[in-house]
Amino acid sequence: MTYKENFMTQIVISIAQQTLTVYKRQKVIAHYPVSTAKNGMGSQQDSGCTPLGQHIIAEKIGGSAPSHAVFIGRIATGEIYNAELGALNPERDWILSRIFWLSGLEEGINKGSDSQGSCDTYQRYIYLHGTPDSEPMGVPLSHGCVRMRNQDIIELFEQVEEGTPVNIIAQ
Repeated sequence: MTYKENFMTQIVISIAQQTLTVYKRQKVIAHYPVSTAKNGMGSQQDSGCTPLGQHIIAEKIGGSAPSHAVFIGRIATGEIYNAELGALNPERDWILSRIFWLSGLEEGINKGSDSQGSCDTYQRYIYLHGTPDSEPMGVPLSHGCVRMRNQDIIELFEQVEEGTPVNIIAQ
């Protein structure tokens, strides 16, 4: 896929609706439920909030990993998530199956710093990623990332490339 084709594909994430919509040539080609931050919207480092604004998919990670593969620091651990593993590690924030690492495009909004300090989406490690299937979608519960069902993130991984625009909106 060329850069021009990437520009024809766009992802819009709605915080209010808790949805992710994929557009190709301005037509909806996919629509998924998501879970954004429990702490709401915001860009500050350590806020636990989901950043608004224009982003791109900076890196796609995990393309050859099995469904429910566990990632820590963007590296597959070799574990495959199941309810027993979850019960043994209740404190872990599970990042599963695939990762899209986002990078903000708006200086002082979701890139670099603002008057309150760092607001950089990429440096905050904000991802779109899979989560345990027992986690509810349509409810803000994440630590800042955008969580998706494993089947959905795997499907999305095949539809978009690095450089694809991602717009995170409040409505």
